Amino acid sequence: MEVRTRFAPSPTGFLHIGGLRTALFNFLWSRKNNGKFLLRIEDTDKARTVPGALENIVQTLKDFHLNFDEELYLQSERLEVYKKYAEELVANGHAYYCFCMQERLEQLRKRQQDQKQPPKYDKYCLTHQEDPSEPHVIRLNVPADKTIRFTDVVHGEIAVSSNDLDDQVLLKSDGFPTYHLANVVDDHLMQISHVIRGDEWIPSTPKHVLLYSAFGWESPQFVHLPLLLTKSRKKLSKREGDVAVKDFLEQGYLPEALLNFVALLGWNPKTEQEIFNLRELVEQFSLDKLNKAGAVFDLEKLEWLNGVYIRSLKVEDLFARISPYLVKAGFEIDKYPKEFLLRILFLEQARLKKLSEIGDRVKYFFDDPQYDPQLLIWKKTDKKIILDSLQKLQSFLQTLPQEKFTGQILEEEIKKFIEIEKLKTGEVLWPLRVAISGLEASPGPFEIMDAFGALSNGKEVVLKRLSAAAEKLF
Repeated sequence: MEVRTRFAPSPTGFLHIGGLRTALFNFLWSRKNNGKFLLRIEDTDKARTVPGALENIVQTLKDFHLNFDEELYLQSERLEVYKKYAEELVANGHAYYCFCMQERLEQLRKRQQDQKQPPKYDKYCLTHQEDPSEPHVIRLNVPADKTIRFTDVVHGEIAVSSNDLDDQVLLKSDGFPTYHLANVVDDHLMQISHVIRGDEWIPSTPKHVLLYSAFGWESPQFVHLPLLLTKSRKKLSKREGDVAVKDFLEQGYLPEALLNFVALLGWNPKTEQEIFNLRELVEQFSLDKLNKAGAVFDLEKLEWLNGVYIRSLKVEDLFARISPYLVKAGFEIDKYPKEFLLRILFLEQARLKKLSEIGDRVKYFFDDPQYDPQLLIWKKTDKKIILDSLQKLQSFLQTLPQEKFTGQILEEEIKKFIEIEKLKTGEVLWPLRVAISGLEASPGPFEIMDAFGALSNGKEVVLKRLSAAAEKLF
């Protein structure tokens, strides 16, 4: 039997991390078995449909190279199909028309709550049928006193009493199906072999098993993925990470890093390997390595992983990806030589956890730094000593030609200068670094000056900043 999986989101919002994981695991299992990965949009709840959500889902899958096979399925285009199958269930006694008005349903629910009973429909319309031309819904006729069993690949055998199930609405009065009917009909017609979805759908599965049995169809294999949890083992909320995938991308997480991170949420490769590309994930993925326990969403782990991927990029590739963030930070990068920008990125690449950090980290390359004069003082050195060091260094650098403004040459020349002038290294290099960066923590002074060396006026920029630093100490 061909392995056929599907990702079936509702367009009620942009694709979230949990949805991306579900799509990824469906994709991996189909590709692992040379099968088909399908995309179905469950868009029958028009009131909750968000404009742009469908386009976002499709684009996000493309961004992560989770390419689906066959055409896109839209449930809203298949209403006659669902109606046909719902009527078939009525005809064979597995479903029935329900004409109850909302007022009666509310009274029933209130009475059950007062009696501390679980809210369920009371099958009134099963024996009180009215004219089918009157407004009605179609309900599943759940049999009494029956044990419904199914085997989940992750959780094993699950058994539920039919007495605990409600006579679920299958077809609404407006002709639109509910999730349960459309889900089962489509999975059958699309020949889905494995239903891989979040384990919040486990309570719905017995109803689906009943429907498969009512139609005389074979059930697919069910695979329910563990919940996504916070570090405190609570269900993930929007505030703590359950946000749209596009938000993570906009923050500067690389798609390949995010996909690698998501793959490890509930799947254990059983090896020491943590870095996987998509091809390696396909090779190593298997359903028996899925965890039962909830998967902890660790943002620190994601940042670490993203940093690993950023460091693995060629600086030219990093430049292409990070340029929008430089522009967003207000830097007119088109006015600068590309070599200057590449040298800046080379300095910061190892320190970045996400691309959006770049603006704050390199601001001093584009704007004169602002800082407290006290920051120039090396440890407990006297201010006059630091001022003297800066002035001597400024005079020395003025004698060096622009072509010597490269990191290696500057390091050699400045170290000679320190030795000849009998100065202390920290009393020269510390205020030099602060003067040109304005930061307490930054790349080394020679690296920074090397980057400025890519500018035609790089020497002038450095001398100007040294002069400004000396003035702060007067």
